[in-house]
Amino acid sequence: MIGISKLLCGTESFGDKLRYVHGASMQKNGVSKGRGPVVVWNCTKTCNLKCRHCYADSDSRIYKDELTTKEAKNFIDDLQKLKVPVILFSGGEPLLREDLFELIKYAKQCNIRSTISTNGTLINKDIAARLRQCGVGYVGISLDGIGERHDIFRGVKGSFDSALRGIRNCRETGQKVGLRFTINKYNYNELENIFHLIEEEKINRVCFYHLVYSGRGTSMIDEDISHDQAREAMNLIMTKTMELGNKVEILTVDNHTDSVYLYLQSREKYPALADNILKLMRLNGGNRSGIAIANVDYRGNVHPDQFTSQYTFGNVKERSFGDIWSDTSNSIINGLKNRKVMLKGRCSSCKWLDICNGNFRSRAEAVTGDFWESDPACYLTDNEIEGISPGV
Repeated sequence: MIGISKLLCGTESFGDKLRYVHGASMQKNGVSKGRGPVVVWNCTKTCNLKCRHCYADSDSRIYKDELTTKEAKNFIDDLQKLKVPVILFSGGEPLLREDLFELIKYAKQCNIRSTISTNGTLINKDIAARLRQCGVGYVGISLDGIGERHDIFRGVKGSFDSALRGIRNCRETGQKVGLRFTINKYNYNELENIFHLIEEEKINRVCFYHLVYSGRGTSMIDEDISHDQAREAMNLIMTKTMELGNKVEILTVDNHTDSVYLYLQSREKYPALADNILKLMRLNGGNRSGIAIANVDYRGNVHPDQFTSQYTFGNVKERSFGDIWSDTSNSIINGLKNRKVMLKGRCSSCKWLDICNGNFRSRAEAVTGDFWESDPACYLTDNEIEGISPGV
């Protein structure tokens, strides 16, 4: 995640305190010295929607081999020992897991902050109140367009209205909630409308996700936005961030080209901010999948991130998460922890490698067949890659 509000407006959230820390970019096994990674746990694969871009390839079936409640608590115990700061309960749809609230409470007892990634359709007022009572730090609800546009993308009619009710129910009960929007060519023109919705509904956090070609998202490679559209989207996001100031926390996710582009643009548009932006970006170190971000699927398999399930490093039913995460005998996890020498193409020679760190490997592999090739979603020009010009 890239804290656009942090970089442009100097605001600070819980996540910023993990992202922009001295020495963070030098770590190999966690967010900062003495702390483990943020862990995304796909606690179930079952889902009530049929999203076109679902990286987990979820559907409404019941899947065997989910971690039991006892196994899940043992897993959370391992995270506590590693001083993991955050566990993100994801899915599928995490609210379909019957023991979810019990596990959230258990994570809190272990001093681990819980957040939830949900489609929001199941959050009635009672569920919203229970989430708050359990101590959930943040609920991220996906909206990928307005009305029918969202419903088409999510595969179920009425899902937009249900998700919006979920957001409203969270706000009414005092549960911190925000919006998640995955940019693609079908909803790119709705970015302005999403900002209008944010202001109308008084939503104070929004994450704009770039499409990652994983799971069902692999079939959407040709449906991603163009490089010019990515630049235009960032221009709009930067403008809106400056307009909204500390009223709304704005982040972009899954394309670290955004941070480089923001810096290059700031040298022209916001020169007084540029030096500090560059400093913060270097503290963060770019993509840290396999280092500061980890994924555990519903069966307990450990992956570099939630988009890279094709590579498994071990299973928490058999070994502790900490042992798996620090074991570099697997060439992929070892490569991710030392990736600069592994990268090929434009990434290998990019002036901004210390800031981006090679972006998303799964996107590179999906398009080229090579895990270490350049990320095709990088929208910097050749001149920008070489540090010659900020471009337009």
